[in-house]
Formats: sequence, structure tokens, C-alpha cells
Amino acid sequence: MALPAVRSSGPLGRWDPFREFEDLHGRLGSLLESVAGSVGDTVRAPLADVTETAEAYLVEVELPGVRRDDVVVDLAGNELSISGEVREKERQGLFRHRTRRVGQFSYGVTLPRDVDADRIEAELADGVLTVRVPKTEAAKPRRIAINGK
Repeated sequence: MALPAVRSSGPLGRWDPFREFEDLHGRLGSLLESVAGSVGDTVRAPLADVTETAEAYLVEVELPGVRRDDVVVDLAGNELSISGEVREKERQGLFRHRTRRVGQFSYGVTLPRDVDADRIEAELADGVLTVRVPKTEAAKPRRIAINGK
């Protein structure tokens, strides 16, 4: 008895076990959010990007609809933490569909130790919080002159 051949319309590739774990993690996260999201008091992490330039680290966090007074930015050692609350707007009428989240949020990132904590700047514009963490002078790249004949 012959087994049926499995055919795929896509190109054949190598099996990646990590992709399987990422898919499982995403599915479990979606399931947990659908269950816990209805509770309303869960703490979530907003979407964020961390980039490094020659002079500083830039942390950009998406916070649409959040007021400046509802956000707290702290630096303890080399741990940068951003927390706050998305407040519910007063509305009239009956909700028919809702996907926007309200409640507490928290985001944290560990930065290298070469940061200048006294010159950190934070700006909230167009729903994006940008935290600029400058590097110390010793950490900035520099070109070394080559001596010789």
C-alpha cells in the first residue's frame, strides 16, 4: 500500500524548528490576550524600536492617544523603564466593536553601561514617545591615526 504524496505549491525549504516555536508563541499570546484582554487590568507592553547611532541610543515607543502627563520614564542604573496608562474616553452610545486597548502599559529595556544619564531627553509627538539616551564620550567611536614610515 502506497502513501499519498504531499505536494506544496511553495518552494521546498529546510525545516526550521525555531519558526515552529515562534508560531506557537504567537498563537498562545493571541489566545492569552483574547482571554485576559477582557479583564481590563492587565499590563501590556507597547510596540517599540531601539536603535543605536554613533552618539546615542534611541528608544521609540508607540503610545497613540496617551497624554504626556500619563507617561513616566525612569532610568535606574542601565535599566530604562517606560510606564503609564491609556485612559478610556467618555463616549455615548453602545459599543458594537472594540479593538483598542485601555489600561496600564509598561516597557523596559536594558541599555549598555556607557550612557550619559544626565543628558537623557524624552519627547512625545504624534503618538510616538522618543527617548534619546546619549553615550558617554569614552563610548563614542573614534578614528585612530596610524603612525609610521
